[in-house]
Amino acid sequence: MSGKRSMFGIPGKQPVSLTKSAAAQVCRLMEDGAKQGLRIGVKKGGCAGMEYTLEYVDAVDEHDEVVEQDGARILIAPMAQMFLFGTEIDYETGLLESGFKFRNPNVVESCGCGESIKFRETA
Repeated sequence: MSGKRSMFGIPGKQPVSLTKSAAAQVCRLMEDGAKQGLRIGVKKGGCAGMEYTLEYVDAVDEHDEVVEQDGARILIAPMAQMFLFGTEIDYETGLLESGFKFRNPNVVESCGCGESIKFRETA
């Protein structure tokens, strides 16, 4: 970990965690593209109101929350930090599709396709 404290975190606890499958996939894709990590964010959109964004990046932004696990580096964009705290990220391979799955305790609703989410209202 970078030593930087999370704005929304609990000391000694990572804001997100990765399954072994997700960490292995992030590592593979970091190596293939010589990238610094996978940045996760959220944006308005979709039928439930918000969507996750994922992008492999060449540089770590000074405002990103950095999570390193099993050789994988996840960068959490500043606006997403409060929405992602406590999330477990998995990578699932199926017959029809493969992809990252988010088990996020902050989500109160998701659409049928699983691409769009709604978060608990914050005070």
